[in-house]
Amino acid sequence: MINSSFQFSSDDDSDNCPHDFEGGGSDLEYGLSDFNGLHLNSYSGGMQAEIQADLDRQHLLGDRPRNGVYESVVSDGIEGLEHQERYERLLHRAQIEDLSEVSGIGCLYQSGVDRLGRPVIVFCGKWFPAHNIDLEKALLYLIKLLDPIVKGDYVIAYFHTLTTTNNYPSLHWLRDVYSVLPYKYKKNLKAFYIVHPTFWTKMMTWWFTTFMAPAIKAKVHSLPGVEHLYSAITKDQLEIPAYITEYDMATNGIHYFTPQTQTTTS
Repeated sequence: MINSSFQFSSDDDSDNCPHDFEGGGSDLEYGLSDFNGLHLNSYSGGMQAEIQADLDRQHLLGDRPRNGVYESVVSDGIEGLEHQERYERLLHRAQIEDLSEVSGIGCLYQSGVDRLGRPVIVFCGKWFPAHNIDLEKALLYLIKLLDPIVKGDYVIAYFHTLTTTNNYPSLHWLRDVYSVLPYKYKKNLKAFYIVHPTFWTKMMTWWFTTFMAPAIKAKVHSLPGVEHLYSAITKDQLEIPAYITEYDMATNGIHYFTPQTQTTTS
């Protein structure tokens, strides 16, 4: 059962998110207990290969000899500089190129602030044509929108409502996006809400946060309905398309959850 009650507090600069859900744990456990005995054969060949590759990579990294630590530090430093230079180039392009092809879709935008005054980024999965869009321009638009926001704390609300396979980007692209974004994107992200998740969403989230992004795993929360968000974001600050609220009412009914609105400070 999902944890639906929140505890709020003024946030420090740690990567944990103590104010999001009572118990301080990630809601990845919600509906994912069967993943503890994950069988790779139950997935498609492509995903199986990617997951197995990550398992092998972690095994190799764990067995790395100590005499290679210095070389690894130097290599990581050079790689970090290369990533920073790549990001700076992408940021420059994002600021000067015409990205109306992506911005006009309306799948990614800022919608007010949460109860702690942090910007809320909304992503509507149904409106993201993953197989019919220039993904490089999509990345540039993401950077253009988020770069000035991620200098401080922020939250993301992802709506998986009525998405299809046409809306799912490849694992390779997701990995590339995550790797190119600087540390401030991960550090200052204080909560990632997934609304109307499916089994596919839970599986992908578990895999991604386990092997690619463990630093944000505790910040990810799966919510069965929009009203659960109102504990963190007031209704007047959450601007979402009508199809999401219509689906939510058809699935969950009306006034199915009473949010806790009292906030505390530490």
